[in-house]
Amino acid sequence: MRRRLAALLAIVLVAAGPARAQEGDFSDFVALLRPEAKARGVSQKTFEAAFAGITAPDPEVIARTRRQSEFSRPTWDYLVGAVSSARIAKGKAQAARLSATLAAIEAKTGVPRAVVLAFWGVESDFGASAGNLSVVRSLASLAYAGHRGRLFRDELLAALQILENGDVEPARMVGSWAGAMGQVQFLPSVYLREAVDFDGDGRRDIWRSEADALASIAHYLRSLGWNPALSWGYEVTLPKDFDLTRYRGPIADFAARGLRRTDGQPLPRTGEASLFLPGGLGAPVFLITENFEAIRGYNTSDSYALAVGHLADRLAGAPALAAPWPNGAARLDGPGLKRLQAGLARKGFYDGDQDGRAGPKLREAVRRYQIREGLPADGYARPALLERLEGGR
Repeated sequence: MRRRLAALLAIVLVAAGPARAQEGDFSDFVALLRPEAKARGVSQKTFEAAFAGITAPDPEVIARTRRQSEFSRPTWDYLVGAVSSARIAKGKAQAARLSATLAAIEAKTGVPRAVVLAFWGVESDFGASAGNLSVVRSLASLAYAGHRGRLFRDELLAALQILENGDVEPARMVGSWAGAMGQVQFLPSVYLREAVDFDGDGRRDIWRSEADALASIAHYLRSLGWNPALSWGYEVTLPKDFDLTRYRGPIADFAARGLRRTDGQPLPRTGEASLFLPGGLGAPVFLITENFEAIRGYNTSDSYALAVGHLADRLAGAPALAAPWPNGAARLDGPGLKRLQAGLARKGFYDGDQDGRAGPKLREAVRRYQIREGLPADGYARPALLERLEGGR
C-alpha cells in the first residue's frame, strides 16, 4: 500500500513541476531523519510522538505548491480580498479590544500597532484562519518530495526541535499546507529565532496567545530591518512628463521634482525611496521605502507587501487608494514572466531566478531595458514588452 501511495505521489509531483519524488518509501524517509533529529537534541520520545499516526505523505500538500495566489493573481485582485471593507472593520475592532497589548508592543519594538495588526489580518484573518493541518505531516510531505531542495527537511527538523522544547504539543502544532504555523504563519526556523513569550506564561504560543502572536510579528519585523522613523510607502501622483529614469533616491528629491502624496499630506524630508508601479502607468503609483523590503522579508510577494502596507494605512484611518486599478488589462502570467526573465537574461539585463515571479530584480531589469529602448521606465512587465523583446527590436 505504501508503495502504491509513493507511486501516486510521483504522478502528482510530475504534474506539479518543481517538486520531485525521492527514492524509497515514506517510512524509509522518516527513519533517515532520526539521526539528524537526534543531532539537534530531539529525543526518541519526541520523535515518535511527532510522527504518531503519520504513515504517508499528503498529496494535496504537494499539489498546493502550484497555487500561491499572491504570486499568481494580479496585484489588484489580491488586494480586493486582503484589504476588504470587512477586514478593515474587523481590524479596527481588534485594535480597540487589544489596545493595551498593542501599545505595549509598539513601545517595546517601535513597530506601529496598525502594521502589526495588518500582518495579523493578512496572515490569519486576525487568528480566525490559522490553518488546521499537521505541521509535521505537511513539512514531511514536502521534504519527502524534495520540494525546494533541503529547505523543508530543515524546517521539519526545526519543528521537531520546537516539540522537544515543549512550547506546543504535536496535536496543537497545526498550520498551513507549507508548514507555516499559528496566527502569525511562521515557519519553524523563524519561530525558533523570532517567537516571543509576551504574556509571560513560559511558552512562546503563537497558536492561542494573541499577545505572543502580535509581539512575535513585531519582533520579527524589527529583525527584518523595520525602520520606526519611516512608513512603508505612500501613494503618490506623478507630475506631467516626470522623468521615470530617476526612480530611486532621497524622498526630499522626489518632493522637489513635484511628486505629491494623494492624501494631501507632505512627504517626509528624510529617507530614501523608490517608485513602484505595480499596474504600470495609469494605475496607482507608490513611493516605497526600506520598510517595504522589510515586509517582503516576511513574504517575498510584492502583492503581499502592498496589501500589508495598505491595510495598515486603512487601519490607521487613511483613505482608500486614489487611482483606479487597470481591471481587465492585459498582463503576463507566470509562464510569460519566465519568458520575459529569460529574454532579459539573454540580453544581460537580468540575473535572478527564472521563476515566473515579479519582484525587485525583475522590475530593475525591465526598467533598464525600457530606458535603453526609450520607453517609459515604469518597470511594469506587460505583454507588449515581451513581444518587443522577443521580436528582437
